Amino acid sequence: MRADQRESTGRKPADRKAAGNASPFPYARMAERQDALDRLELQFRWGDYGIRVLRCHLASFPPGHIIHFHKHSGYEFHYIPRGKGKVILIDQAYDLHEGMFYLTGPDLVHYQESDPDDPMYELCLHLEIEPLPAAAEPSGWGDELEAAEARECITSLDRLPIAPVVDRFHAMSGFLEAYRILEEQPIGFYTLLRQEIVRILLRTVRVLDRADDRKGIPQRDMSFHRYKLSTQYIQDNESMPISLEQVAEAIGTSPRQLQRIFRSEGRTTFHDYLEHTRLTAICSDLILTDKAIEEIALAHGYANPNYLYPVFKSKYEVTPSAYRKMHAGEHSVPHSKREKEASI
Repeated sequence: MRADQRESTGRKPADRKAAGNASPFPYARMAERQDALDRLELQFRWGDYGIRVLRCHLASFPPGHIIHFHKHSGYEFHYIPRGKGKVILIDQAYDLHEGMFYLTGPDLVHYQESDPDDPMYELCLHLEIEPLPAAAEPSGWGDELEAAEARECITSLDRLPIAPVVDRFHAMSGFLEAYRILEEQPIGFYTLLRQEIVRILLRTVRVLDRADDRKGIPQRDMSFHRYKLSTQYIQDNESMPISLEQVAEAIGTSPRQLQRIFRSEGRTTFHDYLEHTRLTAICSDLILTDKAIEEIALAHGYANPNYLYPVFKSKYEVTPSAYRKMHAGEHSVPHSKREKEASI
């Protein structure tokens, strides 16, 4: 047996305990600059609330360390990533161990003590949360849904148990991600930090989650949604060859179903809508430019310019050149090419 093996096997239990926990500590990188996130002026609006981050850091307490009774006017979240100890909330004592969290909400008196033999680490998030005036005119871009979710989350904070519970939804992992964002400072790092704070809050209140009481994410009318997708696709690509099959594939449906959608949602057919879109663009070019009619036809999906004339006359009862002359006074456009088209 080697000397190092004899030394290892001969080590007493107390010696092994003193050597510390050998398992990796994922939050060790935060220990290098424990107050790095505290130095940020991070405040933002979430729904109808203003959130100001006062502290967001990793704290380490030596064995037997005591934090005497005190309280805060804001919300202070305590997560225990390693170690053990105890906490007294008002007048009730609770054991703390790795993987737990507790909230000391506004004016909740509390006392904390680390284990007399082991150090304890704590991830602390201290927030001021204040109601803000609701937006006068919701934009319709998810504002109302976000405001409802923020309201549900913030009001849930006051219903959290006054006792430590297990961090079942891994809220504390948000601290490490926020620290990584601060270190790397990628594009949009302030927005990313804001999202991590919100994520910590949402994961924290999930201990109260009652999905049966929630309305859920609003569902789309898929028929109308596919109609809007297909008409936008046509408008974006009307200058190129387009087929029913091509558009159906682009929006994820069948050609037959797409035809039904145009009839039910647009009261038209795919072919008629495509033709209407192209002719509308052609009319605009006839009025606003002095391009030759053949050039305009090619630019809007008519591979054979001669085919434009009967289609155009069938819809507007005049030829393209006559349409241009009828609207000549609406815009000032050079007439050099118009004169050549007068005989067409």
